[in-house]
Amino acid sequence: MNRMWRQVRPYAYILPALLPLLVFVYYPLVQSVQISFLEWNMVSPNPKWVGLANYRDLLASDEFWLSVKNTGFYAVFFLVTLFAAPFLAAFGVTRVNSRWSAFYKSALFAPTVLSLAVASILFLWLLNPVIGVVNHLLSLAGLPGVNWLSDPFWSKWAVSMAASWKLFGYNFIVLLAGLLAIPQELSESARVQGLRSSWGLMGRIVIPLMSGTLIYVFVTAIVVGIQSVFVPVEMLTGGGPNQATTNLVFLVYQYGFQFFKSGLASATAIVTFLAFLLLIVVQALVMDRRAYYEN
Repeated sequence: MNRMWRQVRPYAYILPALLPLLVFVYYPLVQSVQISFLEWNMVSPNPKWVGLANYRDLLASDEFWLSVKNTGFYAVFFLVTLFAAPFLAAFGVTRVNSRWSAFYKSALFAPTVLSLAVASILFLWLLNPVIGVVNHLLSLAGLPGVNWLSDPFWSKWAVSMAASWKLFGYNFIVLLAGLLAIPQELSESARVQGLRSSWGLMGRIVIPLMSGTLIYVFVTAIVVGIQSVFVPVEMLTGGGPNQATTNLVFLVYQYGFQFFKSGLASATAIVTFLAFLLLIVVQALVMDRRAYYEN
């Protein structure tokens, strides 16, 4: 009995954490796979088995490929605003006068404490084509106003900016922590050996030593950004105009809860899951092998 308990004990310890994952993550995932092979409106007691028909319809749908294109746009946008920009901001904060660094940290992190709904409402006011501050500033500069939320081109930028403004601070703090974890002696040694420019220090010392943190933020900037843009899309544009701001995550919501095509919604969710899974596999097999981890 003692030997059996020693073998079972580690699993008993992780069970409180594992059980919610099994109930709220893995069980719904299995159910989504099953529903993706059905034609069901979530009301009928007799769902119809259709096999791969939902996947064939999805891949033949123009709105699906438009959502894929929009998702690619969001991914690139978030790599710039939630990965590159927070890294440069964190690096800049470490170079400024210590008297101002606390102010910059607080100011850049502050939007993170707001909800995405509040951030979306704020941008709804800012981007109003009639009374919005942004168009007012454009008019002062002699530039024409923009229909930020009804123009197919600018609407994607609008919802992306709303999500980025809210999520920027978290990535900034994570990257700042990675920068501050680099031993100061290495930077000082590099300067003694003639590496005095900030860009040279970033390329030779900073980026290699915090590569693990950079990889984490790189992946989460894409995954979390694409999922979080759902709220601004729903509140600002509703996926329009003409599906111009719809991404794969929002398409799942539309199919499932607006059109009541749960089979098609589950098929879209599985395709999205596989895309995210591929990104995680690339991180594990390619990126992590080149990353520096102190321990």
